[in-house]
Amino acid sequence: MTSQTLLALDVGEKRIGVAIADTSVKIAIAFETLEVDGTELEQIARIIEQEEAKTVVIGYPRNQQGEATQQTAYVEAFAEKLTDIASEIVFQDESLTSVKAEEYLKRQNKPYEKADIDALAASLILQDYLEAR
Repeated sequence: MTSQTLLALDVGEKRIGVAIADTSVKIAIAFETLEVDGTELEQIARIIEQEEAKTVVIGYPRNQQGEATQQTAYVEAFAEKLTDIASEIVFQDESLTSVKAEEYLKRQNKPYEKADIDALAASLILQDYLEAR
């Protein structure tokens, strides 16, 4: 199997965490955090082109019972806007990724921002996707 670049998005209403991974290495890396300011689709398109990403993995939010929430609907609507930009869009359960990301950053004993949590959460979503395959 040839290797390909995957892009993951942790979609929020204020910020979008971005992570990338190469399928041959299977290690997801926090890439950057985008502000939701009206230019986010162009920025994602630029990253997809720059990194030659074929698949976009989007974190899929659900509540503790596994049911869809308001955030689920927001993420699905956002994913719909990416259909012209990305070759393939897949969803990956994002349960507790932001919590895990924040716990990890706290253990580092270094200052961090909310944007750091979002990018790291995206890398956890992508890592889960890679390990599930």
